[in-house]
Amino acid sequence: MTTSTCTPADIDRVEPVIGMEIHVELATRTKMFTRAPSPAHPAYDGAAPNTLIDPVVLALPGALPVMNRAAVEMSVMVGLALGCSIAPVSRWDRKSYFYPDLPKAYQISQYDLPLCFDGEVVLPATDEQGRPDFDREGRRIGILRAHLEEDAGKLLHEAPGGGPIEGSIVDLNRAGTPLLEIVTQPDFRTSAECVAFSRILRNTCRFLGASEGIMQKGHMRFEPNINCRIHLRDGRVIPTPIVEVKNLNSFRALADAIDYELAAQPGRWLEDGREMGPGAKSTRGWDPDRGITVLQREKEDAHDYRYFPDPDLPQVRVDHAWLESIRKAIPELPLERAKRYVGGLELSSIEAGALTEEREVCLLFDHVVDTLASEGLGRITVARHAANLILQSGQKRANERGVIVTDLGFSQEQVVGIVRLREEGAVSAGAMDELLGLCALDASADPRELAASQGLMVVRDEGRLEAWCDEVIAEQPAIAEQVRGGKLPAAGRLIGAVMQRSGGSADAKAVREMLLRKLGQG
Repeated sequence: MTTSTCTPADIDRVEPVIGMEIHVELATRTKMFTRAPSPAHPAYDGAAPNTLIDPVVLALPGALPVMNRAAVEMSVMVGLALGCSIAPVSRWDRKSYFYPDLPKAYQISQYDLPLCFDGEVVLPATDEQGRPDFDREGRRIGILRAHLEEDAGKLLHEAPGGGPIEGSIVDLNRAGTPLLEIVTQPDFRTSAECVAFSRILRNTCRFLGASEGIMQKGHMRFEPNINCRIHLRDGRVIPTPIVEVKNLNSFRALADAIDYELAAQPGRWLEDGREMGPGAKSTRGWDPDRGITVLQREKEDAHDYRYFPDPDLPQVRVDHAWLESIRKAIPELPLERAKRYVGGLELSSIEAGALTEEREVCLLFDHVVDTLASEGLGRITVARHAANLILQSGQKRANERGVIVTDLGFSQEQVVGIVRLREEGAVSAGAMDELLGLCALDASADPRELAASQGLMVVRDEGRLEAWCDEVIAEQPAIAEQVRGGKLPAAGRLIGAVMQRSGGSADAKAVREMLLRKLGQG
């Protein structure tokens, strides 16, 4: 079928085919092949342009590279987390191309012998609201390879501080930063799957300490490879040319760029008739203001880079002992923890996902549950109270201050103490929130003593509770009559009134039971 006769009516359906290349800057203190500081490490974040450089970065004559062992270990950890095999022997190759921010005119990378290969990640199934559903079978995403290389520098199109300049400035701070490039199989079919995988990868890298994962700072950059199989009504299948969208640094940009390409590619084929084949791949950039991708260049094939082994670097040899020492250092990963929280602790998938977003928050939650369970308290009820305290009271304050929950100032043992008080029925849910705020001001304070001194302990005086209930029933006879008639939800207004009288010190469950009993519904 030619472009002159093909119309949209000839297309039966369009099947998306998407692979991902994700670049992760590793958070080592020094760069990949030199001891110059790395901007991907928090200690050197925000350094002035061209201050994190040395003769190796500048490619001065006689300056030789030396491999960063920590970067190799971080890469192996990520590879293992992605289910990859680890190559016992891998090597460094020179990838030749010229760009102003690449002083050597080549990049040290890995070509035919990558460090990590043949892995897979199982994306959890999702419900109608897009939330993980661990009871259903997930979707397998194959990992082709994860190879280690050095990052290039970057061009600044405005002066440091934001002023206008003529031309551009080359900043080599980023040049030489350890970069792990993760390449998937073309197993994705929707932008939502790509975003879900990217979130899992980011969370995993952060949990392992392999990357800060701050996308606005370029710690992770997404490059989806997108094409379609156009199924025609006459039975033929047309593969459109692959488009690689470069350097996306947000989940929203990733989703929007993919969705745009999937919508645009059938129309391009109708116009030009081009199919996937040698030299047909192109590189495009994302223009968020116009919501379109923009052609940058026709994509080079591998032979255009003139790969050859780097003569200045030895092979990377990962023996069994080294591999096992790295494997033992890998903790339970976020996705597995989330499954355990949902299946074993009966948290919702939303709660499990929120708890596993930050490593320290996740570890705080586990510490609280494990400590109180060791005292004989039920794991499920402890987990419920701990999750509520951390995700509601803690997260509210963290959002106000722009920090994570564990940076608010309270100690782990104070959180244990607050949840213990709640489990004992000694404080109400509202008092838990207030206690956490007080503990954030003094990490040495004892939660029980604070609760007593601030009048936050639950009132257990039956006489006082009964008097408050009688007063509220007398003041709101219409609501009381509705409850007597069987409209139990109406009791909420009466309970609220009693809690207000008690200053929040009454136990809401006990109040409800007493009110219903007095109104003939107990």
